[in-house]
Order: sequence, then structure tokens, then C-alpha cells
Amino acid sequence: MGRCFVKNYSGGIRHDYKEQTGDGTGMPVPRWPWFLAGLFLPVVGILLVILSSAEDTVLPPLANPITTAGATASRPLSLPQPGAAAALAADATAAASTELTSTRLTVQSGDSLDRLFRRHELSLSDLAEMVQLAPARDYLVRLQPGDEIEVAHREGSIMALSREIDRIRMLNINKAASGFAAEISERPVEVRAVGAHGIIQSSLFESAQAAGISDNVIMDMAGIFQWDIDFIQDVRNGDEFTVIYNELWRDGAKLQDSTIVAAEFINQGRLYRAASYEDPNGERGYFTPEGRSVRKAFLRAPVDFARISSNFNPNRRHPVLNTIRAHRGVDYAARSGTPIRAAGDGKISFRGVNGGYGNTVILQHGGNITTLYAHMSRFADPRLGARVRQGQVIGYVGQSGLATGPHLHYEYRINGVHRNPRTVPLPPADPVPEAYRSDFETISAGLWHQLDVYRSAQLAAASN
Repeated sequence: MGRCFVKNYSGGIRHDYKEQTGDGTGMPVPRWPWFLAGLFLPVVGILLVILSSAEDTVLPPLANPITTAGATASRPLSLPQPGAAAALAADATAAASTELTSTRLTVQSGDSLDRLFRRHELSLSDLAEMVQLAPARDYLVRLQPGDEIEVAHREGSIMALSREIDRIRMLNINKAASGFAAEISERPVEVRAVGAHGIIQSSLFESAQAAGISDNVIMDMAGIFQWDIDFIQDVRNGDEFTVIYNELWRDGAKLQDSTIVAAEFINQGRLYRAASYEDPNGERGYFTPEGRSVRKAFLRAPVDFARISSNFNPNRRHPVLNTIRAHRGVDYAARSGTPIRAAGDGKISFRGVNGGYGNTVILQHGGNITTLYAHMSRFADPRLGARVRQGQVIGYVGQSGLATGPHLHYEYRINGVHRNPRTVPLPPADPVPEAYRSDFETISAGLWHQLDVYRSAQLAAASN
């Protein structure tokens, strides 16, 4: 800058802002350097700002570029700006919402799985697909109050479902790329063999309870010997039974009783024995020490533990008509609704109302044998012409037709001739195949010995 000089004056106060050019020597100062400096300094500043901005933007791109409307662009890395923490939290919440959620469905009275799925906003289309799976259908449709079903889902879309069928088996359904897949698995258990011995003093069930046997085990034992012993009419005080059966345990706790391994029953001094045997083909049954099947082609009684109200009698007086009319069957008095089982394998040749018999089913068996079941309250599922297996439920006890109370009227005919169902000789079932006889004898020998030892020990303990 040039130097400024103030003129000397006097009289009043005033300023003179006119510059005096010079450097004290009186020579003029050139202006062009200052003009150039004023021209280039702003340009230099702009260049510095541009270079600084360029350095900030030349950074590595993100590993996953963001694509918008078909175009791909790289997002530069930068320091979090105000509000970024909230945005990150929102992203985390959104991610968490897509994680699997576990929901337990507890069946209440009147519930169906469809209703439970609607209540919990689960996919009904997934349910429809799972119900079509053969291993799962029955266990998803038939529910009881208290049943629990675990569902893993993602915003209602089913990823997995599991249900306890019983204390051993589990139903598991999982979603794969090709759709849902179902399987029934068995949880590991410990099998313990136990035995019991009893002497009948009043009734079979009371003696079983005194021996520490559950009703299920005693029912299974009666089922083994039902072809040879009429447990309604033939059991007497002093009869004995010995049974060896399996118990299932897990984690030190008993789960349930399982299958009978071997059993014997002494009825009016006659000994009956049976041992379980499964051949290499997976066929399982109970056989005598001689290898004969305890099973016969027909059951003695088509209803369990019912009371005989009227026996086979050609000269019986009819209770309703009050006339002498032959009673060509056996009447089993039981509560209305008691299941009626097919006495043997056969085909349903009649199913409907049959005069005084009321609701009636007739089965055609091999060897020109037919069986008749009358006075039913209602029929079971098998239809006319269907084939049924021995023990399959074909109807329920009632008092339809000419009946004074709920009971089953049961007839057994050979070539159209009525025979007494309680005394007619029954054809035997197949014995142990000859090819497996040696294997059966080896396995059963130890079981017969166990029965002998256990019965002797229990009798000795009782005498002391």
C-alpha cells in the first residue's frame, strides 16, 4: 500500500481522504502487480477447494453396491451423521422381525388346528399342505384338550412343527425347498424287564392290583389267552398268573408299561403258557412252548369283559315275545357304546336293520363260517363289502330291535347251522414256520425259565 499523508491545516476540524501517491521520494507507485494479485488469488482459492473435494470423494466403494431401478452405484464410506444411530437400530429391528419365532399351541375344548392357526395368525395354506402328508394327517386332525403343538414360523409362515404323539413318539414336520416333509421319530428310552405273580381271590383285576400290575398289563394278558380261557365265565378263585413284561424309562422316571414278553395262566388246574416271538421277517405273535400260535382263527367273545346275560339255548323262552324260541347265540350284556370286535378275518356280507335283530352286521369267513352281531346302537366305519381283520371294531353295543336292555347278540354258524360260540372248536392260526423253529426254541427257552424262577420265588416269599 502507498503511504497516506494528511495536509497541514488550521481552523476547524475536517478530514481530507484524498491519497497522496508516493513512497516518500515523490516517485509514482505502479498498480499492475496489485491488479494481477487480485485477479489470480480467487482462482487459486477455487482450485484448492475443488482439489480438496476431489480428495474426499476418491474412496473405495462398498462391497455390496446398492442397485436402484436396474442401475448399480457405489455408496461412499462416511462417518455417521446425526440420526445414524437411530437408523441402525431400525435396521436391526427389521432384521430381527425376520428371525424364527417359536409358538406353543395348547388345545382347548372345541379347538381344531385350523382355529388355533387363525388365532395365532399362522399360515392356513401351510396348514392345508401339512395335513395332506400321510404320516401327519391323523395327528393333526385328531386333537384332544391339553395337547400341545410347537410351531416355528417366520411372520406366520411355517418353518417347522412338532407334536408329541405319546411318551415315545414325536411327529416332526420341516419345510424344505421342495415343500413340507413329515416323519415320526422315537425318543431314546431304557427298557426294563419286570415280573409279577398273583393268585385270584376275588376277581382278576383286584388280584392284579394286589400284585402291582396295571390294568393295561392285565388286559394284555387276558388278550393273549382269550382264545383258550373265557375270562367272563371260566376264572375261579385260586387261579394263578405270572407275567414278565417291559417297562419304559427315561431319565430315571418310568414312562409306561410296554409289551408282555412271556406269561402263564393256571385256570382250574390247567396250565397255559405263551412267549412273544418275532421272526426275521418282522412277523410277531405269541406261541406255546410247542410253537403253536395261541391265536385262533376266531375270538371266543367279541366284547371285552362283558357279562353273559343269556347263553346258547335251543329251548329258551323269548323275553319280549314270551314264547318258546330257540336262542341260537350268546348275549353279552355291556354298557351302550361298548366296542364290538370282529371275531375273525372276514368280509361284511350284511350291514343294516334286520327285523328283531335291529342294527346288524354279518361277516363271511373262510370255511363256510359266518358270524352275526345284533342289537347295535350304531355301526363303525367298515362298509358293506369291506374286509375286516380279527379284533377290528365293527359296531357298538346297543338295544336296537327286540331287546330289553343294551347287549350284543352273537351267533356262530357253520354251513348255515348255528353252533354254540362258547364251545365250538376253533380253527388254529398258523404256528411258528418250520424254518424259524430252532430260533424260536432258543429264544423262548430262557423265557420259560424266567417264568419258572419268578413264580417259585414269589410263592416262596408268600409262604414266609
